[in-house]
Amino acid sequence: MEIEGIRTDRLGLLLDQFDQARAMAEVRLRGLTDEEYLWEPVAGCWSIRRRDEAVTPRAYGPGDWVLDKGAADIPANEYAEVARQAAGGMTIAKIAEDWSVSVERVEQVLAHTGEPAPDEVPVTTIAWRLGHLHSCLAGQWEWTFGGRRLEPNLLVDFTPSADLALKRFWALIDRWREGIDAVTEEQLDTVGYSQYPYGSDADDPFIAVLAGANLEFIHHMAEIALLRDLRRARFANSV
Repeated sequence: MEIEGIRTDRLGLLLDQFDQARAMAEVRLRGLTDEEYLWEPVAGCWSIRRRDEAVTPRAYGPGDWVLDKGAADIPANEYAEVARQAAGGMTIAKIAEDWSVSVERVEQVLAHTGEPAPDEVPVTTIAWRLGHLHSCLAGQWEWTFGGRRLEPNLLVDFTPSADLALKRFWALIDRWREGIDAVTEEQLDTVGYSQYPYGSDADDPFIAVLAGANLEFIHHMAEIALLRDLRRARFANSV
């Protein structure tokens, strides 16, 4: 259905939201320099680094540059998701595999009562946030519209060039958008239409996967825009 040029069907709403977010992001990322892209506002940031300079235990990527990634764990803000998985019938062994943690760790999370202690999360650079988003969407495309066989952590060749990173990213976004545009109503409701192995995609109807992907895109782009603003303000005030 369409009212004065605005789609009101389920897929149309998600596509319009994605398109608007993309248009805003393109404006906010215009002119991104390598210095901004790699800027570390505090000590201990996660970023992209040369493979031989990686500082995190599970940094990944297929080329000379890798994306920081810490030890596997279930963060406090995902305890509710683990409980949901268990309530939905997922075995503890499968949950442990899903999160790359031990069965004991899952049992600990499920037995937890009250508010969990806040996570200690690193500050991440624009390069990290863009690279993380790129690798997630590349993996979801491969495991939804692609061959469903390539390792998601090896799909993006990270680069220290902001211009090249953005060109590659927007090309992926175009491919993702094209795939989504062809999805049928039946496929929207299909559980496991996406088989992306990291997260709950395989256990969710595809419309929920799309809503989650939109949220991931929007919130990371907002973070990137804020980092640009902070850097500009910091250096303007130091002149």
